[in-house]
Amino acid sequence: MEFKDYYQVLGVERTASEGDIKKAFRRLARKHHPDINKEAGAAERMQALNEAHEVLRDPEKRAAYDRVGQAAQAGQPFQPPPGWDAGFEFSGGPGEAGDGADHSAFFEALFGAARRGAPRARRGQDHHAKIVVPLEDAFRGATRELTLHSPELDASGQMVLKERRLQVAIPKGIRAGQQIRLAGQGSVGLGEGPPGDLYLEIEFAPHAQWRVDGRDLHFTLRVAPWEAALGAAVNVPTPDGLVEMNVPPGSQTGRRLRLRGRGIPGTTPGDLYVVLELVLPPAKDEKARAAYRQMAIDLAFDPRATQGADA
Repeated sequence: MEFKDYYQVLGVERTASEGDIKKAFRRLARKHHPDINKEAGAAERMQALNEAHEVLRDPEKRAAYDRVGQAAQAGQPFQPPPGWDAGFEFSGGPGEAGDGADHSAFFEALFGAARRGAPRARRGQDHHAKIVVPLEDAFRGATRELTLHSPELDASGQMVLKERRLQVAIPKGIRAGQQIRLAGQGSVGLGEGPPGDLYLEIEFAPHAQWRVDGRDLHFTLRVAPWEAALGAAVNVPTPDGLVEMNVPPGSQTGRRLRLRGRGIPGTTPGDLYVVLELVLPPAKDEKARAAYRQMAIDLAFDPRATQGADA
């Protein structure tokens, strides 16, 4: 929930008199009333003006609002601190002018469910956070202890970062972008209302071997020239261990092979795509250089013979 600066909405100073507030409201209402102003957003602007006027014209509401808003800023996260309305006596009975039909959640938090007599039940807000977990958690599942931080106002109205630790079960087969719902871990409810939920969006930590694309994995496999030319059975690392794969004869760098079902588990598991990369043995001594010279004679291969033929 964001803090609303009602003085800013009406364009008046915090020291404005009741007459100044009334004049400002009338002037802006004539400009933004949806019966006169047909621009998009006029109705929302008028609703904000009505709400600001309702609070600032009422000495009781204005005094309470000034107290809770001393350390708050417009548009910033806001939660009324405990006991913010202590010592204020509001006129009227429970449930009056606080049904939320034409008011923001900010107004309701101050003057609706939380004011005057028995509070009206209101469900707490949901929270959202992104968490980064190892890719291996998607293959095996895991329980992780996570530390989350959320901005809150303390009893004096100062913004502080609240830290909490949670034990979270990461289910096997989860994908990046999916959310884990923790029921009741959001904001507390008002009155007898239930708390909101906490939704954790999964992101995988960058991995040294595999790149993730949905449920599929991509892996670059280095092969020797003779393995690519003649074909070979090679071991490919997967998050579940080594898997033997056949490299077809005549393969070149960039060829992509698929290991079906070796991606992230699921009802329909993903695949593991293996991209070949030819690696030449280094010509680090005379014996190796002689082998390359003999290969050049025996094979008589010109790699540029067909270059540009398809252009």
